[in-house]
Amino acid sequence: MNYLPVNLKFLRREHGLTQQDLASKLGLKRSHIGAYEEGRASPKIAMLQQMAATFELSLDQLISTDLSVRNSAKGTQDTSLRILSVVVDSANEEMISLVPARASAGYLNGYADPEYMEQLPAFNMPVPELSRGKTYRVFQLKGDSMLPVQDGSYVFCEFVESIADMKDGQTYVLITRDEGLVYKRIYHQEEGRLLLKSDNPDYEAYQVEMNTVLEIWKADGVLSFNLPRANHLEISRLSDILAEMKNEIRRLGNG
Repeated sequence: MNYLPVNLKFLRREHGLTQQDLASKLGLKRSHIGAYEEGRASPKIAMLQQMAATFELSLDQLISTDLSVRNSAKGTQDTSLRILSVVVDSANEEMISLVPARASAGYLNGYADPEYMEQLPAFNMPVPELSRGKTYRVFQLKGDSMLPVQDGSYVFCEFVESIADMKDGQTYVLITRDEGLVYKRIYHQEEGRLLLKSDNPDYEAYQVEMNTVLEIWKADGVLSFNLPRANHLEISRLSDILAEMKNEIRRLGNG
């Protein structure tokens, strides 16, 4: 049996390496590591030898032995998320998958299934804000809990491999067993919990257990087709005027 996919994933995590870290060591693209770990592609013999040398193993150990069983008795908490499925183009370049609002319910069951991911729309976007070597995904939002990001907006996100890499106060798309797909501002709590807060004050914050989190995506940008109406601009300008008046009153008071 070929244990390379499970061994590569296990060894990378055991050595505290991200997919990009390992790719850099081996002179590969990050998408190649993802494909090897998912069994969607097989490295050439020269690359197998380089992998074995990197982890100080024989080829037989790397390919024919399940190395993960040697640490199966350890009870430490695993804060790493599972490796996701990605879509690549004919040049083996990783593409950006789009999860429309209508597909968000099915994503919870199919996100780890390569066949499901291949059915979603996918594209490339050559803009400098999206760095090469990272995995991106676009999620279409439902509801108004994160206003001013409006219902139907598309959130561009980058994959986060570990819960430990999350920063308090930033916005993320979370995939959880209980809540499904949600877009919230995240804060770490004690006893293995995360606090999820909406930017819309009409929605109450709530907590989720870290061990229910399946995927985490850090929000990098938003694409919206809901252009602001004229009255929205007037309200915004009025707020600016009021702020200027308050500052002027403070300056007069201090004088």
